[in-house]
Amino acid sequence: MSFEYIQKLPTPDEIRMEFPLDNELTALKKNRDSMITDVFTGKSDKFLVVVGPCSADNEDSVVDYVSRLGRLNEKVSDKLIIIPRIYTNKPRTTGVGYKGITSQPDPEGKTDFRAGIAAMRHMQIRAIRESGLTAADEMLYPENWGYVADILSYVAIGARSVEDQEHRMTASGFDVPAGMKNPTSGTLNVMLDSVYAAQQPHTFVYRGYEVKTNGNPLAHCVLRGSSNKHGQSLPNYHYEDLSLLLRLYEQREIINPAAIIDANHNNSGKQFKEQIRIVKEVLHSRALNPDIRKLVKGVMIESYIEEGCQKIGEGIYGKSITDPCLGWKDTERLLLEIADMT
Repeated sequence: MSFEYIQKLPTPDEIRMEFPLDNELTALKKNRDSMITDVFTGKSDKFLVVVGPCSADNEDSVVDYVSRLGRLNEKVSDKLIIIPRIYTNKPRTTGVGYKGITSQPDPEGKTDFRAGIAAMRHMQIRAIRESGLTAADEMLYPENWGYVADILSYVAIGARSVEDQEHRMTASGFDVPAGMKNPTSGTLNVMLDSVYAAQQPHTFVYRGYEVKTNGNPLAHCVLRGSSNKHGQSLPNYHYEDLSLLLRLYEQREIINPAAIIDANHNNSGKQFKEQIRIVKEVLHSRALNPDIRKLVKGVMIESYIEEGCQKIGEGIYGKSITDPCLGWKDTERLLLEIADMT
């Protein structure tokens, strides 16, 4: 066989016993989950902002950043629900590059999943404790869900994973919202098929067991733009795109129709400063049309302490080592403006 078995990893139960969430933080998460659920079911008109680094590469700077969000949250909590992006697994277009703290706890070191899972969980729990906020992450590896099921309040299914059967079925067992991104091709029907699939009950094989899920009524769309055959970015956050998504939702038996708009990636052409303008346009579209206002529940923003990005090894505190991000000053200003506009 061409597989080399390196080490046996701990089970989710074992790692959760090693890094437990205490009763106080468990209660905090339960309250946060309820608040976020109410947005998707229409009981709350608060606006969701999923915001944070492209990749959570360093515990100290990530917790520093998330703690700043926690302090800012106190000023805007009457209008917004801030969900920190603590993305610990990174999909790579070519399969090469830094894949996140879960697989590589030291970006300059070797791959070590055992140490990475521990580092990921330690960072996530510390961030909750120091900020009072529970986070979002992307589910790149479905079988890893058990490692984070008790600490995350939002999960994204990425553009490269959204067509995958295992991702869809695993998302059907989440008890938190699952944001299904449109694929890189931009085909909205694929995204909507994924939302529908995640809302259905399924029986399948998972981590060596036959399992059954009840379906996830909080599965929803995430518009992140697309690219054409020439590699050019095609945005899908404009008023016309949102109107089209509304019509497509009406043609399907999907409950709690909702959309989150990813302001970066192909929507911005990875021009990170454009996120500011894009978010404001989305808010303007919501103001123009009550149906779009009801549909669009929030935005995603890539942001860190220092703006832009750096190469691995440069050692600039709080600066992305993957995609470029907004800096803190612009982020703080933008979140305050979002609260004023909603």
